[in-house]
Amino acid sequence: MPDYLRFASCGETWIWLMRHVRRHGLPAEDDRGPIFEAPPALFEITGLGWDDPILRSYGDARKIPPYSRKFSERTVIPPFKYSYGGRLRQFLGVDQLRWAAGVLRAKPYTKSAWISLTAPGEPPDAVPCLTSLAFRLREGRLAMTAAFRSQNALTSYLNYVPLRSIQGEVAEDLGVDCGAMRVFVDVPHIYAVDAAAVEEILRLSERDGLGEGGSAPGHAGRPGRDGGRLCPDGARRAG
Repeated sequence: MPDYLRFASCGETWIWLMRHVRRHGLPAEDDRGPIFEAPPALFEITGLGWDDPILRSYGDARKIPPYSRKFSERTVIPPFKYSYGGRLRQFLGVDQLRWAAGVLRAKPYTKSAWISLTAPGEPPDAVPCLTSLAFRLREGRLAMTAAFRSQNALTSYLNYVPLRSIQGEVAEDLGVDCGAMRVFVDVPHIYAVDAAAVEEILRLSERDGLGEGGSAPGHAGRPGRDGGRLCPDGARRAG
């Protein structure tokens, strides 16, 4: 089984993903202008919260409310073209989060609690970046995998913390704690117009000693080499 990376915090993941695109990205085109595309990335994040020191230092606090509402509200929040909240809770008339919880409640061992956020034939400019979520009960905790068809590395952290809230919502419905949160990004990228901003964040994080530093290879269900230092969410350990 191939390795994937594990990170102790959302901030470390964010820094690593921007650096990954900076190191390996190649020029490409996008509806919003030129971008740099990097190879796919698969990783697991342990600690997720807005109190993350890296997010507090270099993140954009003004963007937190609209991104959070994008995941929590069922209506489309401008300037976004779609609502994750709507697609998770009333997509084609189905509350998908409640459905997933019901599947796991009936069959705790199942791998079928998988939901899609896309629909066949919808307008191409409305296809969401987050395409699916998969939920599994492992060792009495709820694990979740999120798959992105594409992701802007500069704003990626604004999706990861709300995703933990989604995981927590399903876990609460089932009466269990959150386990691992795994993320797959098929096309991580940076917009050329944002390249200077990315470089500045990476420069400041290196200067301040706040950057990637907790990554380690690990297999599904096994800790990475530095598993003992992974930080919990509050009093809980997710892994």
